[in-house]
Amino acid sequence: MQRQFATGVAFTLVAVLLWGAQFPVAKSVFATVDPYHVSLIRYGVATLLLVPIVAWRDGPAAFRYYGRAWPASLLGVIGMCGSPLLVFAGLELTRPEHAAIIVSLQPSMTAIVDWALRGRRPARFTVACIATAFVGVVLVVTKGDPSLVLGKRELLGDLLVLVGAACWVVYTMGTERFGGWSTLKLTLLTLIPGSIGLAVATAALVALGVARVPTPQELASVAGELAFLALAGVLAAMICWNAGNRRIGALNSMLMLNFVPIVVFAIGFLQGQAFAPVELAGAGLVIGALAANNLYLRHVHARRARS
Repeated sequence: MQRQFATGVAFTLVAVLLWGAQFPVAKSVFATVDPYHVSLIRYGVATLLLVPIVAWRDGPAAFRYYGRAWPASLLGVIGMCGSPLLVFAGLELTRPEHAAIIVSLQPSMTAIVDWALRGRRPARFTVACIATAFVGVVLVVTKGDPSLVLGKRELLGDLLVLVGAACWVVYTMGTERFGGWSTLKLTLLTLIPGSIGLAVATAALVALGVARVPTPQELASVAGELAFLALAGVLAAMICWNAGNRRIGALNSMLMLNFVPIVVFAIGFLQGQAFAPVELAGAGLVIGALAANNLYLRHVHARRARS
């Protein structure tokens, strides 16, 4: 059991490190290719590569939904279409550090969704941690002065990232209901409807004039970044995330997301970016509060298991 848990933690940590690295990479790509086409390329390429892998490993049976097509497809559209589309659309308008901090709120969102859907009210300690994390996010986003963010497009970007992060919470909690499926099967059968949703959404945005189809020259100029975002940020990260989530559960998986802003801030620091003290203080509040809450919840679950 301990070995399985350690393996799950390792899988989840790899996914989190890849996701943390993709924020600054994606932000740099948006100067050439809009976030909608970047999302479509990421998930489309990952889906096309995963199909032959799953077919070789599990055979034709891996492509059958066995009466669960609707819930799996809905989950795929929420997690593989709604989440990346909203997070990347928001990332174009805000800073990678802001997006990473907001994404790290997902453990708190999980507690709230669990309360709303399953009627399990969070403990007072959890509510206090959620409030503390919210204060930290406000400090990061506003740099301690709320007037700085009003009227700026960064606020819209932060809100889009928040909704996209909530979509990922729904996806992660929903995948626990597909216990009979292998990790690759679950990833693929949610990736397919998610990629279709991304194609439809991107086509609609192009028709509305919101998005623009990139030229071959533009795609070639950021081919390396797009390859990383598709192969590492989606294909490898999704397989690792689902594999880890199955071994350690959604609660422990969400704890690992606290490392995302650490990775993003570290990359920014290495690139010579300067952060205001209030931003670092806010980031510390978020990471500390969420880590404390998740450790508390793990302690409660362990105590209940022993009794």
